[in-house]
Amino acid sequence: MTHTLLIEIDDEILVALQKSPEEMTAEIRLAAAAKWYELGAISQEKAAQMAGLTRTAFIEALRRFDVSPFQETADEILQAVRDLR
Repeated sequence: MTHTLLIEIDDEILVALQKSPEEMTAEIRLAAAAKWYELGAISQEKAAQMAGLTRTAFIEALRRFDVSPFQETADEILQAVRDLR
């Protein structure tokens, strides 16, 4: 099941950002998905689905928001490697 959400945005904002309503919809979906992924609220797969992108395209888009595609910190990754030994 899907739901349609309605968000009202003034024309001034669309003009300032040089976005059509369709482009703004995609941008908001991507921004929300990236943030919720960054917070660990949703998986990478679900975030990509929410953004309407493939997982690969979502990972590439994360750069725009300065969000790491990895949910583990560098220290956690290093510890996991040490634990393998």
